[in-house]
Amino acid sequence: MFIKLSFITLSIFFAVDLVWLGAIAKDLYQKHLGFLMTPQVNWGAAMLFYLLFIAGLVLFVIQPALEKNSWTAALLLGAFFGLVTYATYDLTNLATVKNWPVLITVIDLIWGTVLAASVSVLSFLIAKKLNI
Repeated sequence: MFIKLSFITLSIFFAVDLVWLGAIAKDLYQKHLGFLMTPQVNWGAAMLFYLLFIAGLVLFVIQPALEKNSWTAALLLGAFFGLVTYATYDLTNLATVKNWPVLITVIDLIWGTVLAASVSVLSFLIAKKLNI
């Protein structure tokens, strides 16, 4: 069950996050964080993040929501998981990186919350439809 849920969740997460990073927020991050950004993405680190995040989402959010048979549990647990994980990165940067923009922290916390909540609900609904 974990592997199937992980593939479903990874597919949804990657598609949604790609739209966010590649189209919607690309200029925003370049404008506010360009001075820190590398010209070449470290795909190994990026993929490791995706795999760990998805494993956490499946283990701590989607499987418990399926056990409860509750899409609202997927929504609320997903939102909290997204907030906590994105806050770990952004608030640490805000505390330790010189000139880290508060605006980016606020946007990322909102994005992480919305992203994880929506991916969790969609993954839950697909898993229910497929009887996983």
